[in-house]
Amino acid sequence: MKILILCTGNSCRSQMAHGFLQSFDKRLQVYSAGTEPASKVNPTAVDVMKKAGVDISSHAPKHVDEYINESWDYVITVCDHANETCPLFPGKVSHRLHMGFEDPSSFKGSYTEIINEFYRIRNDIRDDFYKLYESELRKKL
Repeated sequence: MKILILCTGNSCRSQMAHGFLQSFDKRLQVYSAGTEPASKVNPTAVDVMKKAGVDISSHAPKHVDEYINESWDYVITVCDHANETCPLFPGKVSHRLHMGFEDPSSFKGSYTEIINEFYRIRNDIRDDFYKLYESELRKKL
């Protein structure tokens, strides 16, 4: 099963979702991309994922155009901006889903407040993607 996760910057939420989905089942072919990709994966996202036992340190942001002509079982947007600006895929897309999450990298506050926001969003992504995996994806493998 081939899954593409889209976000605007492909530096935080989509990378976390990518890491979690791949950790749930190695048979899943998971990719992530952005409509306006950042230069690197957010280091705080890498750190909070490592604390959850998932290593995304080798991930790099990619532009959605790299995947536009491929066929996908699922294309999942994880931010409202990507959902609104998501291009039409000339390739076949069996299921298009939107699972919106706030951007923890845009949160302002003390270091403790910011890191707590990263943990909260990370946990929401983990929980929601695990529900998707259990309710839909695993049954189709």
